[in-house]
Amino acid sequence: MSKILTGALLLALAVGTAACQTRTQTGAAAGAVGGAVVGGPVGAVVGGAGGAVVGALSEDQQPRFREYVVREARPSYTYQGEVVVGTVLPSTGVTFYDVPSEFGVTRYRYTIVNGRTVLVDPQTRTIVQVIG
Repeated sequence: MSKILTGALLLALAVGTAACQTRTQTGAAAGAVGGAVVGGPVGAVVGGAGGAVVGALSEDQQPRFREYVVREARPSYTYQGEVVVGTVLPSTGVTFYDVPSEFGVTRYRYTIVNGRTVLVDPQTRTIVQVIG
């Protein structure tokens, strides 16, 4: 088991340092390591794919996007569950807003849930990124 974990960790480090550190690569590496810990080699593959959120806001963009959301003063939706990636929001009562084109996020919409800004896949209503 330790050889598998060591291999997964080395793979994750190689992915992270072989190319520019984008959010997708970082998420994929973290997902691969987490998946390896839980499910061995198969978990590493699944975790790596699940950890990569293509088209989400980079860490550099997040402070500016939070400022934009505060200026817009959208109402917050009250949700009884946890506000985490993977949560599927209800089909009624939640309003999704376009992300301005300057942020380059065209696939997702944003909303505020329990005072936290989140990116949501509008087709599935699934939270794909928690901004703040």
